[in-house]
Amino acid sequence: MEIERKFLVKSIPDNLSSYPCRHIEQGYLSTKPVVRVRKDNDDYYLTYKGSGKMAREEYNLPLTKESYEHLLSKADGNIITKKRYEIPATSGYTIELDIFEGVFDGTVIAEVEFSSVEEALAYTPEDWFLCDVTDDKQYHNSNMSKKSVFTAQ
Repeated sequence: MEIERKFLVKSIPDNLSSYPCRHIEQGYLSTKPVVRVRKDNDDYYLTYKGSGKMAREEYNLPLTKESYEHLLSKADGNIITKKRYEIPATSGYTIELDIFEGVFDGTVIAEVEFSSVEEALAYTPEDWFLCDVTDDKQYHNSNMSKKSVFTAQ
């Protein structure tokens, strides 16, 4: 089960380069249900995600590089590329700060994962977060993969 909230941010932390960073590339084979392939640094996965916004089922299966590349060539729409910084918060959570590249260059989304829905609902956002976009479909990567032009609101 994946339980997460998503936020737009007011500003990016000044010391961003001091945090661990992963390079992510992903393509969507289906958006209903969500089936994607992802390269995460040198790891490759096939992921199935159930329906839902804040809480939903998620299953990851490992792939070889060759399988990933073969399946990525079959992906529909945009290939999503981003840098993901892992920032420890004073609350004890890890903020995954996604800085998008390519078609979505300039889009920045912070995600925070939780152990329960109750934890997620009780979470107080960081001061540098702008607004909660967990329920806004346009910020789900699977929907972004289908957009020809992205306009953040």
